[in-house]
Amino acid sequence: MTNRAPLEADGQANGIGKPAATAREIKALAHPLRLRILRLCGLQELTNKQLADRLGQDPGTMLYHVRQLLSTGFLEPAEVRTGSSGALEKPYRSTGRSWNLDTALGDAGPDGPLAPVDAFREELTEAGPDALASLSRFVLHLSAEDAEDLITRVDAVLSEYTDSDRQRSDQPAYGGIFVLHRTPD
Repeated sequence: MTNRAPLEADGQANGIGKPAATAREIKALAHPLRLRILRLCGLQELTNKQLADRLGQDPGTMLYHVRQLLSTGFLEPAEVRTGSSGALEKPYRSTGRSWNLDTALGDAGPDGPLAPVDAFREELTEAGPDALASLSRFVLHLSAEDAEDLITRVDAVLSEYTDSDRQRSDQPAYGGIFVLHRTPD
C-alpha cells in the first residue's frame, strides 16, 4: 500500500492506476487481522471457521472482521460447498482489489497505518525464519522528488508481478511489503 494516487474528479486514479481507498475502506484495512484474512483468502477459499482456526480466533470475532471486508468489497462469498462432514460450507475469497492510501489515511486512527506492518510481522512469525527469502534494510537521503521516483519505480516492478500473478499460481507463494518512511529528526 502506498500513500499516493488520489482519485481524479472523473473517478480515475492518478499515477499507477489503482483507485484511492475511501475512509471506510481504510478503516476496514486498519486491522492486522483483516489483512491476514485477505492474504489467506487470496491463496484459497476459506470458511469463517477455517479462518478462525488458522488465525487462532473466536468464530464470532472472525465473522465480525469478515463482514467488514465483505461490506467494503475486499472479500466476496465463494460458491457454497459440501464439507468433509457433509454440512454445507460458505467460503470466502479475496476479490484481489488493489488500492492506494491517500489523505484519508488519518481517518483510520493512530494504528491504521501500522496495521500492514503488524500483519506482516505476524505472517513472518508464522512462516518461520527459514521462509525469509530476502531482507533489505536501508537509509537513504532523498529529496521529495527522489522519494516519489523510488516509490513509482518499486510500484512498477510490483505491478508487473502482481498483474501476471495468476499465470504463476502453480508456484510457491511469496509475501512482502515495501515501506518507505521518513526517519525521526
